[in-house]
Amino acid sequence: MATGRTHRPATRSRGIPEATVARLPLYLRALTALSERSVPTVSSEELAAAAGVNSAKLRKDFSYLGSYGTRGVGYDVEYLVYQISRELGLTQDWPVVIVGIGNLGAALANYGGFASRGFRVAALIDADPAMAGKPVAGMPVQHTDDLEKIIRENGVSIGVIATPAGAAQQVSERLIAAGVTSILNFAPTVLSVPDGVDVRKVDLSIELQILAFHEQRKAGEEPGAGTAAAAAAAAGQAPQATASPAAGSRKSGPDGDVPAVMPA
Repeated sequence: MATGRTHRPATRSRGIPEATVARLPLYLRALTALSERSVPTVSSEELAAAAGVNSAKLRKDFSYLGSYGTRGVGYDVEYLVYQISRELGLTQDWPVVIVGIGNLGAALANYGGFASRGFRVAALIDADPAMAGKPVAGMPVQHTDDLEKIIRENGVSIGVIATPAGAAQQVSERLIAAGVTSILNFAPTVLSVPDGVDVRKVDLSIELQILAFHEQRKAGEEPGAGTAAAAAAAAGQAPQATASPAAGSRKSGPDGDVPAVMPA
């Protein structure tokens, strides 16, 4: 069997571009689906189509990993799953705390995909005393008074913030002071963090506004009106009413890529 295991060690020492890192979870999701169907090998064209990228970009990305496949056969699916998982740090256990157990926090706690991808929810934390001890996803919610102790005892380095915007900055500062160095932020605000701390922001409202902009474009709105509406929405203002588009106005599709909301 072709393995596609042409491999050079110490890939991190060569450096992998951030754009490539952002696409690795897409490849892993597509490869995992192939693995579950017991597909042994896959061509770059097939995998690129499944991941939503072009095959030239995929081959360039895999070259940073040291994988080049086998001409005429393709890539070994199981080995690529292992290789990408290792590069993403998913071959070890990552304890995670979720702070803010409202509707969104509870939904994240109940998400079944964490464990299968190397993440273990170590604790659920909320500032509401009424939530303390309440079971969510089979775990008792703990009060924020114990946040530092929880992080220390569980060796947590990744924190998920699902609090209201007004509480997010203070929560991030406490997480960082306790030793957390990576934060996934669902709160609708921008966090200020020191160097050495990585923050990934997920803002569903912004993603929906971008989709609304593209839907408006596809519906035949004047490009200028669509841009103004998107700008107004991003600024939190009500868009101005616009006249119906002139007859014969050109329809155009969305320009550029829309960023993904969440990794599978």
